[in-house]
This record gives sequence, structure tokens and C-alpha cells, in this order.
Amino acid sequence: LTTDVLLRAKKLGFSDPGIGKLTGTDHRRVREMRKERGIEAHIAKIDTLAAEFPAETNYLYGTYHAQHTESAPSRKKKILVLGSGTYRIGSSVEFDWCCVNAAQAAQEQGYETIMLNYNPETVSTDYDVCDKLIFDEVSFESVLDVYEREQPEGVVVSMGGQVPNNLAIRLHRAGVKILGTSAEDIDRAEDRSKFSQLLDRLGVDQPKWAHLTDAEGAMELVDKLGGFPV
Repeated sequence: LTTDVLLRAKKLGFSDPGIGKLTGTDHRRVREMRKERGIEAHIAKIDTLAAEFPAETNYLYGTYHAQHTESAPSRKKKILVLGSGTYRIGSSVEFDWCCVNAAQAAQEQGYETIMLNYNPETVSTDYDVCDKLIFDEVSFESVLDVYEREQPEGVVVSMGGQVPNNLAIRLHRAGVKILGTSAEDIDRAEDRSKFSQLLDRLGVDQPKWAHLTDAEGAMELVDKLGGFPV
């Protein structure tokens, strides 16, 4: 995987896991190769004035097509808040409300706030909600890029719903400081099997349950419960 091919793939929008899958390389190794060869996304400003006047905004995005970064990290203490991304069933404006309030609370405590989200319909992507707004996907790769570049005090994953929650363990293992509820406790609450085991250990009543991986196991559970409906 040459430097030119790797850079071209990133410019075309391929993620590290995508490149890894196509080349048979672990995505972590792809990231290491990028870093070693100086292939990193630059931060550019979204031009809201069609180049008529200089755009002095905090609307930012990551790109591999730029030659330099237009928004250098400050030396202020800062917090990174992960948004919920696109609206869909089970994840909508309620999580956006949480992200906005988290950003405002951090600002009141004297922190610079950085919002990572990519849904233009949200309040969290309004220009006056946070100090820096980065329009980019809420993925492991993007979050790690922003974290390593900005060096915040920590990352808030618990306000944006399922998407950032699902990244908690991986980010924690990569050395990212998770603020608030720990990554392990988020995983324990999200993983149905781990959560049910916890209730069993604590002696908390709950419906009969089983961790199933095939149809045969499911039918055995149905028989134990006395048949349908389950």
C-alpha cells in the first residue's frame, strides 16, 4: 500500500476500516501508516459567503484535499461533545437537546466546546451553540482524529444517543478519556446479556432471559417458558 495510493483512497472518501478490508490490513495498522506518512485530514472552514468576503465562522469540516489547516487548536481547556447524527426512529431531537445543554454547561464552567455532528437540521449545529462546530461523521476514526488534534479534557458520549454510546468502549481502549458515565458502565447497560447478568447477581427480579445465537436455542427457551407467546 503505497503512500500515493493511500492518500488517493482517503481523498476519495475511503475510511480506514474500508481500506483495511480491501487490502487485508487491520484498520489500526492503516491508521498507523497514515500517521507515519503524514496523511491526516486538515480542518477547513465552510465558506458561508461564497468567497465574496472572508468567512469568519466556526463551521468546520475535515478534508484530505486541503494543504493546510484553517482552524488551529487553541490552548484553552476544552470539551468534545459527540452529536447523534441523522434523525431516525429512536434517535431524534431529544438527543440534540441533550448535546446543546451539555455544550452550554461546559461553556458556563469555562471550557471551550467542540461539537462533532453532521446533521444540519439540529440545534447543536447552529453557529452560536458552541465554540467549534465540526461537520463530520460520528465514527471511531473521525472522533479519534478530532481528539488527537484538539487534545480536549475529555469526550462526552452519553448525550448523543446510540451512535456515540456504541463508540464508548472502542474510544476508551484507544486512550480517549470518556467523561461522565464510564465506558464500562455504558457497555454494561447497553449489552443486554451483561445487564441481565448484573441483575441476576444483584438479585433483582426480571423476566426469564437467555443469550441466543441460533434458532435451536430459541426454541429450547420457548419450551422452557411453556410455549408461545414468549
